[in-house]
Amino acid sequence: MQLLTLQNFCPELSDEEVLKIAQKTGFVKRVEKKITANEYLFYFCQESIKGTVSYNDLAAKISCEQICNASRQAYYYRTKQEAVMFFEQILATVMKHKYQVCDLNKTNIKEKFRRILIQDSTIIRLPQKLYEIFSGVKNAKSVVCNARIQGVYDLLAGEFTSFSIDSYSDNDLKVAENIDVVKGDLVLRDRGYFLISAIENMKNKGADSILRYKHKTKFYDPVSHKEINLLNLLKQLGSLDITLLCGKNKNTKLRIIAAPVPEEIANLRRMKAKKEAKGRMCSKELLQLMAWTIFITTIENQDFNFQQAGILYALRWRIESIFKTWKSNLNFDKIHNVSEVQLRVLLNARFIMITLLYQSIFNPFEKLILAKTNKQLSLMKFMRFISKNFDQFVRKFYCSNNIDEAIDILKRYCTFDKRNRKRFGHGFYFDK
Repeated sequence: MQLLTLQNFCPELSDEEVLKIAQKTGFVKRVEKKITANEYLFYFCQESIKGTVSYNDLAAKISCEQICNASRQAYYYRTKQEAVMFFEQILATVMKHKYQVCDLNKTNIKEKFRRILIQDSTIIRLPQKLYEIFSGVKNAKSVVCNARIQGVYDLLAGEFTSFSIDSYSDNDLKVAENIDVVKGDLVLRDRGYFLISAIENMKNKGADSILRYKHKTKFYDPVSHKEINLLNLLKQLGSLDITLLCGKNKNTKLRIIAAPVPEEIANLRRMKAKKEAKGRMCSKELLQLMAWTIFITTIENQDFNFQQAGILYALRWRIESIFKTWKSNLNFDKIHNVSEVQLRVLLNARFIMITLLYQSIFNPFEKLILAKTNKQLSLMKFMRFISKNFDQFVRKFYCSNNIDEAIDILKRYCTFDKRNRKRFGHGFYFDK
């Protein structure tokens, strides 16, 4: 039986490279006779997408592969802080090498930017004993521990560039400045990350950004420095493409691009806002502003218009779809009663598998299936399928290079069903 390793998905992770990283991080202090770094890494990662990873299951799995008969206690003693650093370094290596260019055919804007980065976050529930580390929600009746997973996704490369496991109290606004950008980047974020200093910092590094308007943000006339009433301006002009000043010192130039939406979309937004207010009153001004889609950007090129901003911003659904897939089909939020060290090893193992599965299998097969059958591979269905059939699919089709059979299997079980109505998510009116 063919033995699998992460090298099957990322050739750069050779036995020598994995051992080098293991020794550098202190995970391996001498060459092991029983548990090797490569085997521990791969099988922990493989088991991580199935849910919980018990040391007993891990030992049994490796024993069944006839690799070694180490006890579950042996795996327990290996999972220490050095294991966290080892998995983090492996993840960094994987993300460095798994860089592929994907198609962004809806707009030629891709030619103007080095990367198009989308940042978003999701929350996972943790064992209560980790509350002091990760915080959460606490009242007189109950204590709920949560962690916040931050992800930055490169739309052009079709891959994540970073992950972080943060305290629940580190909300999007608090980490708005914690993003690595370089000259030529474009960053797409929702209003939860709207922070003037973060926008300025990115612009100073040569990176542009597009965000949705955040209510009560103050704008000023570039000449008189008098405050501008955005709602009155929209009522007067109908749509906007104007540069205004913003910030405490009124010295940050931001471009506001806005256009009206159909009344039914505006009403849906108002219904959602009232529901999320949970009994509190929404201001009349906020409800009226929902009749427009308003973008805030630092892009000065006048060739970049509302339609292009809408197309790009609508593509944020990709990262939201990925987060949903993690939770629904890769057991990402299934965390048993683990310690902080075990948690970080487990989540990094899942990050590694998500990156490799997405880049090495989903991306190339998505293109092949579309080209050969004109059918669209569903990320949700694919991840559900691979989580339940990982061993069989990888051994029989992926590693054996049976491409045609693999395409047939994925086309049959993992593509979108035919439907008469259009799929939503690609328009730029937005209901959020």
